[in-house]
Amino acid sequence: MDGTFASLYTPGRARSGPVWDALAAPLAWLPPARRRSVLLLGLGGGSAARLARALAPRARIVGVEIDPAVVRTARRDFDLDALGLEVVVEDARRFLRRDRRTYDLVVEDVFVGSGRAVHKPDWLPEPELDRVARRVASGGLLVCNALDEAPAVARAVGRRFRGAVQIGVEGYDNRISVGGPGTLCARGLRAAVGATPLLASALRDLRFRTLSS
Repeated sequence: MDGTFASLYTPGRARSGPVWDALAAPLAWLPPARRRSVLLLGLGGGSAARLARALAPRARIVGVEIDPAVVRTARRDFDLDALGLEVVVEDARRFLRRDRRTYDLVVEDVFVGSGRAVHKPDWLPEPELDRVARRVASGGLLVCNALDEAPAVARAVGRRFRGAVQIGVEGYDNRISVGGPGTLCARGLRAAVGATPLLASALRDLRFRTLSS
């Protein structure tokens, strides 16, 4: 989309690739009973949603995507409707201003621009990450994807959560920041991912480090 590799779908597979693995993998850190609800801001073709559904088969998953053409393509070519999502075609910022629900996992994967100039919108991480973080249920996790803004996003997540981890992706510039309760750390998140059969082989492409507060 707009010169960027935004989504990948391989029929019969829940995993799509390292970046999307990293976005949904923190669900493995939550006990199954706490995988009840997921919010995906920046649904795209549904690559992260597909893995989230595999990790949380009974969860309520809400996917927010600004571009109706992307949703139409995902439904036509990526079997999006088979995932049982609540799909909202709306700007993520507008959605956050009206939605009052909380979620066990919130994934913020919002970008603007095209090609090598893709970047976070001017409202992320500041000042609106507070609004995103308020959608995270107590004890839940926030996951934020970033490129050039990764240091600023990591600092913003670290200020808002007692526990924070950054996931690096081998061969990609993406850095994924994960915020959660004080018990969240790189070693524990890596162990949870490795103990999940669907995700274990993804570890070769992911690097975990605890973010200092």
